[in-house]
Amino acid sequence: MKQKVYIIAEAGVNHDGLLDNALKLIEIASEAGADAVKFQTFKAKNLVSEFASKADYQIKNTRSSESQYEMLKKYELSLSFHEQLIKHCKKYDVEFLSSPFDEESARLLFELGLRKFKIPSGEITNLPYLKYIGQLKVDVILSTGMANLEEIEAALKILVEAGTQKDNITLLHCNTEYPTPFKDVNLYAMQTIRNKFGLKIGYSDHTLGIEVPVAAVALGACVIEKHFTLDKNMPGPDHKASLEPDELKSMVRAIRNVELALAGDGKKVPSQSELKNLVITRKSIHLAKQIKKGELIKVDHLIMKRPGNGISPMQMDLVIGRKAARDLKENHKLSLQDLLE
Repeated sequence: MKQKVYIIAEAGVNHDGLLDNALKLIEIASEAGADAVKFQTFKAKNLVSEFASKADYQIKNTRSSESQYEMLKKYELSLSFHEQLIKHCKKYDVEFLSSPFDEESARLLFELGLRKFKIPSGEITNLPYLKYIGQLKVDVILSTGMANLEEIEAALKILVEAGTQKDNITLLHCNTEYPTPFKDVNLYAMQTIRNKFGLKIGYSDHTLGIEVPVAAVALGACVIEKHFTLDKNMPGPDHKASLEPDELKSMVRAIRNVELALAGDGKKVPSQSELKNLVITRKSIHLAKQIKKGELIKVDHLIMKRPGNGISPMQMDLVIGRKAARDLKENHKLSLQDLLE
């Protein structure tokens, strides 16, 4: 049986630095049916220069002149914060994940017991970081936003040479724009990645709505990651491109439905659910007019009508040119007993 799609509800920094918000996000992810809820673990001082500017979408969504460093500093999670999130995830039966953005953060997550790491797109060219993750020998989910095939190959080589089993790596196709224009999604690139590297594939989505991740599942994604929030109108860089709680539920439900639709064996035969409709919707040979006993049956004597439990229209040649065994009325459903040999 095919393994079900692993759905990551990406809380990211949509907690806005507030523990209560983060706990609510966990509850929402659990209620929606996600498999995991993912946060982001970093130290701003290790991640970004104090003078680095924000991305255009961050400037627009935060409506603030603060630097990227000042913005990210507000979203750092303490050890205690992590511990409370992990405890809450266990209570609500959803897996806790977090993306480490630096080696110190990766060490923290490993010491907290995490054995599955999501590597964000921005770190795919960070050689020392990849080496450090690789030597932890954990399961790796690697986002490939902004990357080409050569960069993906180089990152895989570093991870594997450092100690990670290649089969324990899942590659996520991704576009790192918030929100991603639909014309830039290029979902078939996900299949290109699978064909090139022979690994499990998935999709990390930044489009608006739920259509694209559902389509990705239909194209073979085994992991889906999607940002969600308490409210799109909250301040912060990622809320606008995130799903609200009801939308997250709809996405999970749609993915599970698509999984069911893909679960067949590929054989084209009637399903158990439709067999009962076969007789009702197919047609049988009926008489368009009455005929007398011994009369030769011609094409214009016949009409094809429901139900389909008589002689099939595909067998007209068995009927035309034979004689009626008895008087037959108009609209009579023919049977072989009505015909003389």
